[in-house]
Amino acid sequence: MLTVLSPAKTLDFETKLITKKHSEPRLVAQSAGLIEIMREKSPGDVKELMSISEELATLNVQRYRDYEQEHTTKNSRPAVLAFNGDVYQGLRATEFDARDLTEAQKSLRILSGLYGLLRPLDLIQPHRLEMGTRLNTSRGQTLYDWWGHIVTDQLRRDLDASPGSDVLVNLASNEYFKVVDVDALGARVVSPRFEDRGPDGTPRVVSFHAKKARGAMAGWLVRNRIRTVAKIVDFDDLGYRYDEAASTRDQPVFIR
Repeated sequence: MLTVLSPAKTLDFETKLITKKHSEPRLVAQSAGLIEIMREKSPGDVKELMSISEELATLNVQRYRDYEQEHTTKNSRPAVLAFNGDVYQGLRATEFDARDLTEAQKSLRILSGLYGLLRPLDLIQPHRLEMGTRLNTSRGQTLYDWWGHIVTDQLRRDLDASPGSDVLVNLASNEYFKVVDVDALGARVVSPRFEDRGPDGTPRVVSFHAKKARGAMAGWLVRNRIRTVAKIVDFDDLGYRYDEAASTRDQPVFIR
């Protein structure tokens, strides 16, 4: 069983690392090709492509220029400790112990616009390249075209090597999970849904809370060594509880 998460726009390359362990990203040749394309973009191009501020666009143009194909502990840090958005606040990877990190490396994957598919300890360099970015390349008009079946094929190999049942727990956003060809993956996909009750008592998805909940579930799966999908219904972090009536086999619903 594997779990997949989205990356985060917010990065942390300053906080002291909790481990010296790291691994090499496995699709860096593909990443290098994207970097070469992005190095041709001006701040104005990047601002328009990503709908970001001029300041952020300028920052990321410099990041593309600074990128080195060789990833070292001087220019990179482990992905799960570099991403710092809502999902990763829920994940709380900085509280993982050595055994948790070992488990995460086996059972958790991060989808990435630049790196394709990351293990938690894979080294990454500062960047911003969202999967939904429309980008003309030799392979098509989008990053989905660029990655093609590469991410799906790597996920399939990782599933074959992972402990537990042949299930992919999808805790990624729609934007990122679209890079996975579910039919070609050939595994059961379970996509938990997190809802909060509004003032009128009606449950609905609140984006900020749902992101944090997806990270919290990923962390819970790691810490508790959950390797069968049937146990997902026991998740109760952040006040969420499984709602059997609202759930389906492949979309368990958790309501707070």
